[in-house]
Amino acid sequence: MDVTKTELRVAILAARRAVPPQEHDADAHALVTHVAAVCADDETLCAYVPVGSEPGSAELIDSLYRRGVRVLLPVARYDAAGIPIPLQWGEYRPGKLVDARFGLREPAPPWLAAEAVAGVSTILVPALAVDRAGVRLGRGAGFYDRSLRLAGPATRLIAVVRDEELLDALPAEPHDVPMTHVLTPRRGLIELGRADSTTGSDRE
Repeated sequence: MDVTKTELRVAILAARRAVPPQEHDADAHALVTHVAAVCADDETLCAYVPVGSEPGSAELIDSLYRRGVRVLLPVARYDAAGIPIPLQWGEYRPGKLVDARFGLREPAPPWLAAEAVAGVSTILVPALAVDRAGVRLGRGAGFYDRSLRLAGPATRLIAVVRDEELLDALPAEPHDVPMTHVLTPRRGLIELGRADSTTGSDRE
């Protein structure tokens, strides 16, 4: 029987929680070593602050900021009916993040409209897993599904996962927005949706 998205989420989250703190920190540091491949110094990038067992840390954001990259971070809100709306975005300033729902950290106002993603070169996207065709498994809330449709046609959509979370295939749905790349701690940046996507993009 095929594994459902819910079953995959439960299994991956359990595996993440089982990662020793030293290994999580080592993976987070390894992700930072790939920032040169992620974004040029004069570009604007959308990122996020990892929480809990998510791979990565604020060190990646700080590394991009120190290189002169303009970093936008997401602001998640619901409408009056409790439906997720496309993410708004706030510009990152070290030491200026505030606590938000779900244990998240976000920029204080003012915020940019959801359409701000149309002008960025790259979006780092949180994911539980991604497959070689670019299908992303998220947590199921729907914020990024609604937001990534607003990105420009040339924007790189980079799912950030552990090495073990790049899978051969995932269940896909019509509303899924495919990732163009995946970033993992030890394999670096990998282009997806290509026959040669098993090769790391250190050459890119």
